[in-house]
Amino acid sequence: MSRRKRTYKREVIPDPVFKDLVIAKFVNKMMIQGKKATAQKMFYGALDELKGKVPNEEPLAILKKALENTKPSIEVRSRRVGGATYQVPTDVRPSRRLSLAMRWLIEYSRARGEKDFAKRLAGEILDAFNNRGNAIKKKEDVHKMADANKAFSHYNW
Repeated sequence: MSRRKRTYKREVIPDPVFKDLVIAKFVNKMMIQGKKATAQKMFYGALDELKGKVPNEEPLAILKKALENTKPSIEVRSRRVGGATYQVPTDVRPSRRLSLAMRWLIEYSRARGEKDFAKRLAGEILDAFNNRGNAIKKKEDVHKMADANKAFSHYNW
């Protein structure tokens, strides 16, 4: 019998410029110590950086495609059976897929070497748009790990 109670998710208000929930969630993930205005400034600066980079593409479309390229479809979860712990491949819920993609893009943007964060984020989004970069490498590593452990997929219940 499960002891978990139903958790309720907080409603996210769309961002003020594009009226988009995905952007609002992205900015919320970027935010450090509650400084939302700073996070928004950096995010919109990154979109300005992306403006001329890809011909015939809007910055918002570039972001959506980069997120789509970064989303993992399968991951491994630890499952304890008997005395052993197995890495069992499982499908990823759509909300978690988006969350992981955003987290990886932001995490690897922070690790880049450009001068300011807007340029770092724009570079990582552009790399993900072109199916390269650290966020895409992370997705491929997760998929390889799941593929290597597919022998334990029968423990997925």
